[in-house]
Amino acid sequence: MADPVLEFVDVRKSFGPERPALAGLTLRVAEGETVALVGPSGCGKTTALRLTNRLLDADSGEVRVFGAPVGSQEPVALRRRIGYVNQQVGLFPHMTAAENIRVTGEVAGWPKDRMIRRADELLTLVGLDPAEYRSRYPRQLSGGEQQRVGLARALATDPGILLMDEPFGALDAITRRRMQAELLRIQRGVRKTILFVSHDVDEAFRLGSMIAIMSEGRLLQAGSPVDLLLRPANDFVRRLIGADAILRQLEYLPASVALDSPDGQEGPTRRASAPCPADATLLDALLRLLETGAPALAVCANGSQEPLGYVTLAGIAREIAKLKAGGG
Repeated sequence: MADPVLEFVDVRKSFGPERPALAGLTLRVAEGETVALVGPSGCGKTTALRLTNRLLDADSGEVRVFGAPVGSQEPVALRRRIGYVNQQVGLFPHMTAAENIRVTGEVAGWPKDRMIRRADELLTLVGLDPAEYRSRYPRQLSGGEQQRVGLARALATDPGILLMDEPFGALDAITRRRMQAELLRIQRGVRKTILFVSHDVDEAFRLGSMIAIMSEGRLLQAGSPVDLLLRPANDFVRRLIGADAILRQLEYLPASVALDSPDGQEGPTRRASAPCPADATLLDALLRLLETGAPALAVCANGSQEPLGYVTLAGIAREIAKLKAGGG
């Protein structure tokens, strides 16, 4: 594995004699990865985030950013390389949307004409027409629009790491889902390394390429959504992520977990419907089977017409039954 962009090595942090906020956190975050920190309140998620940009300093252990310990980096210079978005957004009320976006670049010494162009570019990136929004003040923006401007500001100086602390927590359900979709769209284009704190497991599954489950200052398990669903480390993780929830399994597990071998499948597979891509989910496969009425789907590697195997309704039901029995 290449050197991580962000790494916690046996990091400990306390705020008094009570249980520590972090009790030996070790976690590696690769470039371009979106890691969602998930767990109950007080488990250390936000503490870990604030150690990354030295809003807090660790009691022991080491936080490394861009290959160097954060303790060896000057805090202001470090923060200029790390974007930060939280639930409160924190836009300056006396500045327009464009001025709010430009302020970080201006503090970093970027030329004004460059930041003017950058503000328009970023407003477009987050789905706000510059001609309509650049001159609006925060009071003239909805909550979702303010979050978009806050995200644009965090990206203004092209940071290598983006920290997000419950950024959509104050939004209504519809706007929150739209902002999640917007972040996914932006991430596909800019490929930032993101550390994302959330209480919402559905949000973590939707946004995270890796999910880190925390409890009482400790990391219990880190892995992809599929890893966690198939192999939860313990009952706490299983309950927290809803590993036994049939809909979640269908939404996130790949169709390939329910494959039958191509061998000996002459009957149904001769009448299999059009190929199903290998990255399709069980839900994708289930809906396709119901829509087409086909007895089986031929699952093919992306770009190939050669089937890896076949998915049937019976195969999906069998896989769900195994997972419910704890046999995944």
